Amino acid sequence: MNTRTKILLAALNATWMAAMGQVSFGQPQKINDHWKFALEDKQEAKESAFNDVDWQDVNVPHDWSVKGQLSPSLASCTGYLPGGIGWYRKNLNVPAAKKGEKVYLYFEGVYNRSEVFINGHSLGKRPNGYVSFSYDATPYINFGGNNTIAVRVDHSQSADSRWYTGSGIYRDVYVVYANPVHINQWGVYTYPEVKGTTGTLNVEVEIENGLSKKAGVTVLNELVDKNGKVVAKSSQKLTVAANAKDKVATKLNVSSPQLWSIDTPNLYTLKTTVLQDGKKIDATTTETGFRTFTFDPDKGFALNGKWMKMKGVCLHHDAGVLGSAVPEEVWKTRLQTLKTIGVNAIRTSHNPQSPVFYELCDELGILVLNEAYDEWEYPKRKWITGWNKGTPGFQGSYDIFADWAEKDLEDMVRRDRNHLSVWGWSIGNEVDYPNDPYSHPVLDGGKDGFGQPAYGGYKKDAPDAMRLGGIAKRLVNVVKKFDKSRPTTAGLAGVAMSNETEYPFLIDVTGYNYTESKYVSDHKKFPKRVIYGSETVHDLEPWLAVKNNEHIFGQFIWTGIDYLGESGAWPSRGFYSGLVDFAGQIKPRGYFRQSLWSDKPMAYIGTYPTPQNEKQPSKDAWDIWNYQDGESIRVVAYTNAAKARLELNGKQVGEIKPYDEKTGIIVWDVPYKAGKLEVIGLDASGKEVSRYAITSSKQPSAMVIKQKGILINKDKGVAQVLLQVVDENGVPVMLSDNEVTCTVSGPGTLLGLEAGNNSDMTDYTDNVQRVLHGHILAYIQATGQAGTVTVKFTSPWLKPVETTITVK
Repeated sequence: MNTRTKILLAALNATWMAAMGQVSFGQPQKINDHWKFALEDKQEAKESAFNDVDWQDVNVPHDWSVKGQLSPSLASCTGYLPGGIGWYRKNLNVPAAKKGEKVYLYFEGVYNRSEVFINGHSLGKRPNGYVSFSYDATPYINFGGNNTIAVRVDHSQSADSRWYTGSGIYRDVYVVYANPVHINQWGVYTYPEVKGTTGTLNVEVEIENGLSKKAGVTVLNELVDKNGKVVAKSSQKLTVAANAKDKVATKLNVSSPQLWSIDTPNLYTLKTTVLQDGKKIDATTTETGFRTFTFDPDKGFALNGKWMKMKGVCLHHDAGVLGSAVPEEVWKTRLQTLKTIGVNAIRTSHNPQSPVFYELCDELGILVLNEAYDEWEYPKRKWITGWNKGTPGFQGSYDIFADWAEKDLEDMVRRDRNHLSVWGWSIGNEVDYPNDPYSHPVLDGGKDGFGQPAYGGYKKDAPDAMRLGGIAKRLVNVVKKFDKSRPTTAGLAGVAMSNETEYPFLIDVTGYNYTESKYVSDHKKFPKRVIYGSETVHDLEPWLAVKNNEHIFGQFIWTGIDYLGESGAWPSRGFYSGLVDFAGQIKPRGYFRQSLWSDKPMAYIGTYPTPQNEKQPSKDAWDIWNYQDGESIRVVAYTNAAKARLELNGKQVGEIKPYDEKTGIIVWDVPYKAGKLEVIGLDASGKEVSRYAITSSKQPSAMVIKQKGILINKDKGVAQVLLQVVDENGVPVMLSDNEVTCTVSGPGTLLGLEAGNNSDMTDYTDNVQRVLHGHILAYIQATGQAGTVTVKFTSPWLKPVETTITVK
C-alpha cells in the first residue's frame, strides 16, 4: 500500500467518524445520491404515487440558486441570483430486517422554510436555513419496501438576506437507524478542565427511551489518544423511564494531557457505548480533548494560560461558483490558506456553518466564534440595486424569530458544543444598528458617544432600543442551559446607543463593530467589560488598536474571503474585500495582512503607476511588472522584516529602507525597465530573511498546471486544479484574461470554473470562463467509480494542457 493510498484511507475513516460524531447516535448512512428535483411548487409532489420521471436528476448537497441565471433585475443583496420554491424527492428502501428499529432522517441544512414528507406524511417544518435537524420517520416507514422522501423548500423570499444564502438541500442528508433505546441526538456533551498537570474531561450522555416501558442500560465512556491508547474510561448504570430521556455524568481524568492549541491541535476521541443486558445497542464517537480559555477585562484572552491576540476574519458560507454547497476539500484548502496568512480565528458570519467546517477548525487549530443571528424581531435593510444604493427591501427571517429563536439557538449550541475550536457563542450581529430598526433618545446627541444628532436622530416611532435587553436575556439563558463552559457575546454596531440598554451587560464578552474609538474610553467606563473588535476594516489602524491595547484581545476583519451577495451595482457578483478571492488565491491585501500577523519571515511586492497625490500607499497592489519603458512606477513591499532592499535585474534600486511603522508598507518610486524585480527582507543586522520576485512577461503562449499526482476519493471527492497562463519562457502572465475551455473525461465531472473575477457575470455552470490575473481554478468531483479522470484545458492561440486525477 503506497503513501497516497494510506492517506486516502485515513481520510475515509475520519469522514466516517465525523459522520457518527455530528449525527451522534445510531447508524447514520448518507443518502446524498439519486434525488429528483424540480424548481416549481407542486403540492402533490409529497405523495408517493407522484410521477417525477421528468424531473432533474441531482445529488445533494445541491444549491439551485448558483445554477440559476444571473440578472440585474434580481436583488444585489443575494448576488443577483434567483430564489424560488423547489421540491426534492428520493426513493429509500428500508430493509425488512430494520423493523423494530427507529428510522430518522437527518438534514445538516436546507435553505430555507423547508417541510419534509415521508410517504405523503408531513414530518415537520424548519424555517431556519442554517440549523441541522432530524425527524423520526418510524411511524410512516414501509419496512421491506420503498419509501418516498419529499422535501419542499420555500425560498420565494429571495431577497431575505444581506448576503448570498443559496437555495435547497445544500448540506449532507442521512438516514439513521437506531435501537428504540439510544443516545439522544447531540446527547453527548464534553467540556475540558485543566488544573496543574491533570486534565479532566467532563462528560454527559443523554439516553432516549422510545419504549413504553422503562429501560436499564450501562453507559461506557472510553477516552482514546491519537495513538489509539485508552487513557481513561468510566462505566455507569442508568434506568430511563418509558418514553423519556435521562442522562449520566462522569469525569475522565488524564495525567499530563496533550493540549489542543493553534500550533499543536491535539485531539482525543471519546468512544461512548450503550449496553443493555451486556449487548451493545448504540455507540458513537466524539472528537474532543483538553484546552483552557481565559477572558480578562484587563489582559484579554489566554489559550492554555498563554495570553495572545485573536487574529480573526469573518466568513460567509459560500465558495463563489460553488454557491453554498461547499465540499470539505474546498473548505480545508481555504482554511489552510488563511492560516498561512496568520489567521488564527474565524467568526461564522452571521449563522452556523456546516458541521465539517468546525471539524476542520478542530483539526487545523483555528479558533471559532460561532454566531447565530443577523436579525431578531425586526428586519434589516436589504439592498436591491447595489450595496447602500437605492431603496432597500425588508424581507428576512424576523417573522420566524418569536417562534423559533430559542429552539434554533439550542440546536446550534447542542450540535457544536463539543468542538474544541469554538470559544464563544454570538447571539447576534448588529441587531442594535441605530435606526435599523431600533432607536433611542441618545441618538439626538448631547451625551457621551453622540456629541450631535447621529443616524438621523432619535425616531420616536421606531422600535425602542430598550427591547434589546429582554431579547438578549432570553437568548443568553438558552446558551447557558446547554453550555456553561464558554462565554456569550455579540457584535454590537451601535455601542454608544446599546450602552444605554441592558444588552451589553447581559453578555459575557462584548464585540465592537467598527468602533475602535471606544476601546479605551469604554474600558475606563466599564472596567469589568471584556472587549474585542468583532468586525473591523483591513486598515492598519484597527490592528494597532488591538496590538497596542492589552485589554483588547483581538479583531475579526471584514472579510477573510470574497463572498457572493452584498453586491455593488451590476455587474458585481459580491463583496470583494477578502484577503482571499473567490478562487481561494491570496490577494495583495492578504499579503499585507500576512506581514502584520505571520510569525514566519515573509515579503511581497506589488506595483502601480506612481500617483500624483496619495495619502497612503496601497495595500491592494498586484505583483505585476509590465509597464511602459521609463514610466514612473510605485513599488510597495509588504514585509515583516526590519528593513528591505529592492533590486532590478540584480542591481540595487534606491536605498535600503526600514519598515514603516505608520503605514506598514515600504515604498520606492522607480522608472520601469523590463526584467526581474525583487525585494529582499533583511533583519536588523542586515541579514537576509525573506525575498519575493516578479518578472516582466511576454505575450501569453501556453497554460500550465502545477499540481502533480492528484488523488481523490471515489465517493464524491473533489480535486482543485489550478491553471496558470504563461509566456514562452514560463513566466506567469498576470495581465492575461484569455478565455479557457475545460473538458473532463472519465469518472469525474466539472463542478465549476472560478477565476475570482467579481465583475464576470457569465454563466457559473458552463465549462468556459476567462482567467483573471492569468489563472483559473477548476473543481472536479468524482462520480462514484474508481479510475482515471482526464482534465483538458484549451484556449485560442495558446498551447493546450491536460492532467490526470486518480480516483480510488
